[in-house]
Amino acid sequence: MKHTISVLVEDEAGVLTRIASLFARRGFNIESLAVGPAEQVGISRITMVVPGDDGTIEQLIKQLYKLVNVLKVQDITQVPCVERELMLLKINATASNRAEVIELAQVFRARIVDISEETLTIEVVGDPGKMVAIVQMLNKFGIREIARTGKVALPRDSGVNTEYLKLLESKV
Repeated sequence: MKHTISVLVEDEAGVLTRIASLFARRGFNIESLAVGPAEQVGISRITMVVPGDDGTIEQLIKQLYKLVNVLKVQDITQVPCVERELMLLKINATASNRAEVIELAQVFRARIVDISEETLTIEVVGDPGKMVAIVQMLNKFGIREIARTGKVALPRDSGVNTEYLKLLESKV
């Protein structure tokens, strides 16, 4: 199972290296990584997606807490969250198929951010499922390049679990 881990750290040189080294020593792969300033000056938030079972992730969290600059670690996998990613795609788009590519981008509420004679560059923002879906739809045109950020996530203060709501809607 994939777990989403949110880590608050002191914003100092070498913190990310120490965390990455901890994962490497334990033989863990980080599937997604996003780092940026948090709500307080001098604090950064690291959001990671890591494969592993509950027991393994629990041990990993304990190891993270042992690192000097780590302030808070939270497994937010089962917590209702707002999750987003950013992806840029460069797609083959000639005069003959350009309209179809643009139409697909509009369906996914994506933006065209660059255009040339042979390509379109598309910006997509959304949950990880949206990223997979648009890639599947655009594959037939030929994807030249993809750049994708890691997932960022924050728990919902409302406590509303949108995945649960989607399940209810599908049953109705």
